[in-house]
Amino acid sequence: MSRTDILIIGSGVAGLSVAIKMAEQRQDINITVLSKTLESETNTSWAQGGIAAVWNLEKDDHQKHIEDTLVAGDGLCDPEIVRFVIEEGPTRVKELIEWGARFDKEDDGRFDLGMEGGHSENRILHYKDITGKEIQRTLSAKAKSYNNIKVLEHLYAVNLITQHHLGRNLTRLSNDIECYGAYVLNKETNEIETLLAKATVMCTGGSGQVYLNTTNPLIATGDGIAMVYRAKGRLANMEFVQFHPTALFTTTNENPDFLISEAVRGFGGILKTPGGEEFMQKYDERLSLAPRDIVARAIDNEMKVSGEEHMCLDCRHLDQQEFLEHFPNIYEKCKSLGIDPFVDMIPVVPACHYICGGIKVDAYGQSSIKHLYAAGECTCTGLHGANRLASNSLLEGLVFGDRIAQSVLKEINHLKWNEDIPDWDAEGTSEPNELVLLHQSWKELKSIMSYYVGIVRSDIRLKMALNRLHLLFLEVEELYNNSKISPQLCELRNLITIAYLITRGAQMRKESRGLHFTIDHPNQFDYLETTLM
Repeated sequence: MSRTDILIIGSGVAGLSVAIKMAEQRQDINITVLSKTLESETNTSWAQGGIAAVWNLEKDDHQKHIEDTLVAGDGLCDPEIVRFVIEEGPTRVKELIEWGARFDKEDDGRFDLGMEGGHSENRILHYKDITGKEIQRTLSAKAKSYNNIKVLEHLYAVNLITQHHLGRNLTRLSNDIECYGAYVLNKETNEIETLLAKATVMCTGGSGQVYLNTTNPLIATGDGIAMVYRAKGRLANMEFVQFHPTALFTTTNENPDFLISEAVRGFGGILKTPGGEEFMQKYDERLSLAPRDIVARAIDNEMKVSGEEHMCLDCRHLDQQEFLEHFPNIYEKCKSLGIDPFVDMIPVVPACHYICGGIKVDAYGQSSIKHLYAAGECTCTGLHGANRLASNSLLEGLVFGDRIAQSVLKEINHLKWNEDIPDWDAEGTSEPNELVLLHQSWKELKSIMSYYVGIVRSDIRLKMALNRLHLLFLEVEELYNNSKISPQLCELRNLITIAYLITRGAQMRKESRGLHFTIDHPNQFDYLETTLM
């Protein structure tokens, strides 16, 4: 058993922002950041396009960015959350720049602001087409400058510790659940450690690995959301899964799919059929720069109607030198597959990209469980509503990282560790001898979600998915209860939970809105959120 004042699970933009903002004000408290692999291996590192913030005040203003966010969110955003994220965002980005972030600039020294789908102005700060890596580098370097921030790698959080582990029967109606830390699997010793904390912050990123095609890294297995669900915390709007319209189509079944950034369309790339015909005019007046939910459904529909395996992104008319300066990694990836973007159209397909629902939190990142906060993609803050506006996610992580730090620091002097927590009980478990089954179950899970709970849904597809997911749950839960813990088993278990939450949320929402489209309920009604308690 070990103790820390603040436990942060996840080392991406949200987690490191919390740590840094706390350390800036209190270098006398211990801050522990967990990474289940390497500190740099995060969802943040995979972000290509950039971070949205009002920067050019001659042409842009907060109200425009607010309106763009609300329109994309299709009636489900929380206006107050949207307002303060957009208004506080530029200050947080300025801090990032002061810490060393190198965003691309024009020859005259002004920032080169990009355009992406759903935005009314150029406001995307970026670093080439690897903005996420640059932000991760900046935050990691800044965190290392504080002696009281300890980043621990290869430690996998398994379960949150609550009164349940003291023998109390908690339910989803319990309103006084408290978090005391987490049970953590040390991947080097293969032992479960008890890590106590006065306050815990969940920043575990996304859940894209629940689908066959995803732009998310292998670590995106929904761990934080699943842990909070098991701890009886409140979740919301899990049915809103954002499929990025333009993942690179290949015949090699890569995992993850390579992302062709939305910034390429903002730069002038045009969506076309493999035969070279434009089609977005049939779906939205904003054409290739419509919000992601509209573009993804349009591509999906065109593929189904035509029988084609993919659609295309035409960049052949763009300035070659400027394209190479802005998108060097995209160009090199295409060339490695024999695709010359200046000669050939880039084949693209939609792929799971972002979960807009998650752990329900307030304006300061507080979850329904006391002393448990959350930030980043694992949350439902009210910013994204039914569909996330491009490049708002990194902004959300920075703003909520700062707000969580403010909130926790106000109460940290009054918090104590719970010393009565028992060690992890592994009695009756044995070394697993059927790990080959995990791979097959994972494949089955991805197939169920991709074919039954994808971009277009129906009542019968959702019912069939739930039936199959229930069988998978029973099989994997039996394995979990009788086997010694492994990361692979825990990740599969978490993904089955995520799959259930997405599917059940979709089944509850009897309308089509934003990212959730069902052929049985094509019209919008006045549902606010689907709360999964």
